[in-house]
Amino acid sequence: MRIQSLVLVVALAAAVAGCTQPGSPGPLQTQGGRAVAGAVVGAAIADATDRNMVAGAALGALAGGASCGVPGLPACY
Repeated sequence: MRIQSLVLVVALAAAVAGCTQPGSPGPLQTQGGRAVAGAVVGAAIADATDRNMVAGAALGALAGGASCGVPGLPACY
């Protein structure tokens, strides 16, 4: 099941990578985009470590959404 999670994360990242129009913020430059990416990564890490995937996704979403206010990271739009 772990290799399936890795494949899923790579496929989702590749799908989201081209979701912007010229001049618009990228998917990881908005709070919602970072929350979604955090949820995907959190679920993948939880699955890889045999933990609860729903809890991992929730914690990842919170961490991703909260990363907009962290000094040193790119700002959110």
